[in-house]
Formats: sequence, structure tokens, C-alpha cells
Amino acid sequence: MNITTQSSSLSPQSKQPTHWLITGGCGFIGTSLVKRLVEEGRHFVRVVDNLSVGSREDLARVCHFTEISPSSLSLQHSVLSPNTVVELCVGDILDEKLAMQVTQGMDVIVHLAANTGVAPSVENPRMDCMTNVIGTLNYLEAARLNSVQRFVFASSGAPVGEVDPPIHEELAPHPVSPYGASKLAGEGYCSAYYRTYGVETVALRFGNVYGPGSGHKSSVVAKFIKRALNSEELEIYGDGKQTRDFIYIDDLIEAIWLAAIKKNIGGEIFQIASNAETTVVELSEKLIGILKKYGVKDITVVHRRPRLGDVRRNYSSTTKARDLLGWTPQYELDKGLDLTVDYFLKKIINDKQK
Repeated sequence: MNITTQSSSLSPQSKQPTHWLITGGCGFIGTSLVKRLVEEGRHFVRVVDNLSVGSREDLARVCHFTEISPSSLSLQHSVLSPNTVVELCVGDILDEKLAMQVTQGMDVIVHLAANTGVAPSVENPRMDCMTNVIGTLNYLEAARLNSVQRFVFASSGAPVGEVDPPIHEELAPHPVSPYGASKLAGEGYCSAYYRTYGVETVALRFGNVYGPGSGHKSSVVAKFIKRALNSEELEIYGDGKQTRDFIYIDDLIEAIWLAAIKKNIGGEIFQIASNAETTVVELSEKLIGILKKYGVKDITVVHRRPRLGDVRRNYSSTTKARDLLGWTPQYELDKGLDLTVDYFLKKIINDKQK
């Protein structure tokens, strides 16, 4: 096996990591992060993905990459150049041997791969636990043993559960769904690996992420747009007065970037959202108005029975992220939704032309 051990290229004085390991890097958030790194240049990026949601084609839309196998892993060719080098290793985060192999020589692990969403966790809590808890543990342990300096963990507001918002980092967690429980476990292991082993973990609790590139997403914004464009009903569970905090993808990627490079934030948790409360009904009305502007009309909204595990109100205070990360969201919901609808319409045209 040709694995070249290399110490991290991120010195205590360095401001930026150069060697990135991104789990789930073929997904919506992962490809958006890869795109950011490629545009910046002078990075080495290794993506691990089992291709259960994202695809090689999704990654190819944002970069040129080389697909590698675990037996051919090496950092000998990763000399930094003006162009970012991207590798794809197809594999599952439950493979602990693979985790040890792919993380050697990395400066930062951005752990995005997960079972996402409340509904799948309610249907199959064991699978949710295995993926989100054991998968996270595998990469934390690999970070420890391979001396990876920074570990950025994609969490959620779900660990906090049913509370009066705004959600903030000091609230005692009481998860409602198995998904919230598994993400809470991930946060707990991040805390333990920082305090026991010194791995600089940073947990980011993402709001409801939306934006261009979300074609595979089943979350509410992407789902509503796709159904409207297919002349299908928009389904709202319950009365639609449940609230969420929607965060545009570019704002989220900036938060991940800062979480990877900021000093003295090891062991911290940050709420990454827009600090705004929007009901699902309000979201549907905004989207219907934007879609009409693009010529999509006669959209029907129907109400279904409430879903198990859904919290009633959810929005976040981002004060801590502002103060410690230097991060604030830049995109208002109306602007972000317009950009997202435009992306989906262009995607339809491009897909028809293929």
C-alpha cells in the first residue's frame, strides 16, 4: 500500500490550511465548498463520498478531479500549485480503515457526510445512529491518530429540540428526533476529542440550507421548487405555522471556511443561520411569488398531517458566530430564493439540451 505519511502543512503561524479532507464532498454543501477552494487556488482537496446522494457528475460540475482508490493514496503529487488538486475516493464513512488512510497528511477535515433529515431518522433510527455517530467517531479517531489539526463538524439545530427560540449555544439540548440525538452525540464526541486529545473540533449547527446546487436536496426549499416546476402540489405538514431559519449556501460556505482557519476556537459550537424566523406558509408564499415572476403559475398548496419529530419553532441567534468567527449572513431570504429558482430553471434547460 503506497501511503506517504506527511506531517500537517498547517503551522501554528499559518492562517490557512492547504490540505483538505471533505467527507460527503459530492453533495450540495460539499461541492459548494470544493468550488470555493478551487476558485481560491493553492489547495489539495480529497473528497470521500459513497455516492448515495451526490454523484461524480455533481463534483465534475465544479472541478476537474482524479478518482483514486485507497491502495493508490499518496500525497507525493500534492505539491501546491496555482490550481487546486482535487481527488475523489469513493467509500463509506463507516469504513474505519478507509478513514485512517484518507486523512493522512491532511490539515483539516470537514465532516459533512451524514444521514440528514428528521423523517429518515424516524423511519430508521438505527441506520441514522450508525451513520451519524459511528461515522463521525471514525473520522475523529483518524484525526487524532493522524495529527489532523482541525475538525469541522456539520451539526444542526436539531440537538436542542423544542425550545422557545432563538436557539443559542448555551441552551440545554433535548432532541425530539433520532436525527437530533445522533447529531448531539456527534457534538459530544467533538467536545471529548478536543478536551481529551487536543483535536481542534468546531461544530457548526446549520440552519435550513438552500441555494444553487441543491438539485438532490429533499429539504423544503428545493422540494417546493421542484414540485412547482413539475406541476405538483406543494405539501405543507400541519398548519404551516412551524418556523425555520433558512441560510443561503454562500453564507454557509463562508462559515465553514472561517471555522477551518480561525485560531482559538477549538471545542466551540456555533449556530450558523440567518437569525430570522420564517413560517413554512410564508416560505411557500414567497416562492410562489418568485415563480410567477418567472412564468410558473397555477401552483397549488395542500396541507398534510403533521410529521413526527418536527419542532414547532426554530430560528437561531448568531451572535457567537459574529463575535468569535467574524461571520454574519449576507443574503436576505428573498434574494437567495430568487437565485435558487433561477438555478433550477437553468438546470432544467441544461438537462434538456444534453
